[in-house]
Amino acid sequence: MTEGFRTRLRRGDALTGVWSTLKDPVVARILGLSGFDFVTIDLQHGYADLASAPALIDALRTAPAASMVRVPGGGADHIGRALDLGAEGVVVPMVDGVADAVRAARACRYGPAGTRSWGPLWQGVHPFDDHHTGDERATCILMIETLGGVRDIERIAEVPGVDAIYVGPNDLALSAGLGRVSCTESTELTELIEGVVVRARAAGLRVGVDAADAAQAELWRSRGVDFQITASDAGLLATAARSASPLAH
Repeated sequence: MTEGFRTRLRRGDALTGVWSTLKDPVVARILGLSGFDFVTIDLQHGYADLASAPALIDALRTAPAASMVRVPGGGADHIGRALDLGAEGVVVPMVDGVADAVRAARACRYGPAGTRSWGPLWQGVHPFDDHHTGDERATCILMIETLGGVRDIERIAEVPGVDAIYVGPNDLALSAGLGRVSCTESTELTELIEGVVVRARAAGLRVGVDAADAAQAELWRSRGVDFQITASDAGLLATAARSASPLAH
């Protein structure tokens, strides 16, 4: 990419991403060359882990799509590791309030503004940013998927270093006591997410919402959402395989 992901996000570009859930760097490379703006390697729910992350991030290093990592949690160790390996940013799950937001944002920045540890151990493999460039490049996206996070939106927006929030409808529905429902099935869930979008944008944050399909993606785009993840490698493979199967003809 000629411009960093954080620059494009802050500018308000409409960005579309895909989940990388499999451990194969070839698959990640294919995703990075397929026209998506960013690829998010999923270390929380996907098959990949910290051991397979280096090869996956390296596969995206020269691809047009930016590399993001959904870390398993908000700890400084996971966040710092993902950034050290070359990811352009992190998606931090289950941010339940302003305290979680502060921890995650500080983990993305070197001192004195943050707690990220200086460890350019990969400089012999690929260029390693100096601390100023590293701070400017690292994108911090926080997942709002609990009622605690919803209540704290305005305070989260005030945390230095937070670039955007990303709404996770599945866990938010569970947190709200709605069970396993989608936006198409629950007016209450739709209204809850709409409220988050409006409040976050009013507070100056970029906002993403996870989309289960193209129809949901279009719905949230029309309601002011800045970026979305609309597919996964495993899902795309399954759809293509079913379409090509003799049983489909």
